Amino acid sequence: MRVAAGDREAFATVYDALSARVFGLVLRVLVDRSQAEEVTQEVFVDMWRKAPTYDSARGSAIGWALALAHSKAVDRVRSSQSQRDRDERIGIRDSVAPFDVVSEAADVRLEGKRVREALETLTEAHREAIVLAYYGGLTQTEIAERLQTPLGTVKTRLRDGMIRLRAAMGVS
Repeated sequence: MRVAAGDREAFATVYDALSARVFGLVLRVLVDRSQAEEVTQEVFVDMWRKAPTYDSARGSAIGWALALAHSKAVDRVRSSQSQRDRDERIGIRDSVAPFDVVSEAADVRLEGKRVREALETLTEAHREAIVLAYYGGLTQTEIAERLQTPLGTVKTRLRDGMIRLRAAMGVS
């Protein structure tokens, strides 16, 4: 009755009387000591908040406290299991990506053929700049030096060549 009225000293007495039993029950359910400590704390916070709703006609204070403790401990177990299940599903999903090596190789060959055919539609100057940049791995400056062409011209050829290449491949 005093705890329900917000009497802190009365609650401290209840805590002293019940904390070991509540903790023991929670620890048996959870096994993990640190989680049991957290849940025990949650139980007593809930008891403090819900004290006005306690009805002695429905059972003893210790019965109410232990029922609350058991319920919270089981909820924690379910929550932990649910989290492990989610993590496992995500881990399986992330680690098992369906991959067809043969199909992928065929796609790469077909795409390579499309690019080579599209390159043939470009002017010699555009094709040469793109091949040196994308297949040769040269920078724009290196291409300009190799072709003995101004850097601005190389940049223009690359830009215009890529625009024409995209159009030839039907890519917008």
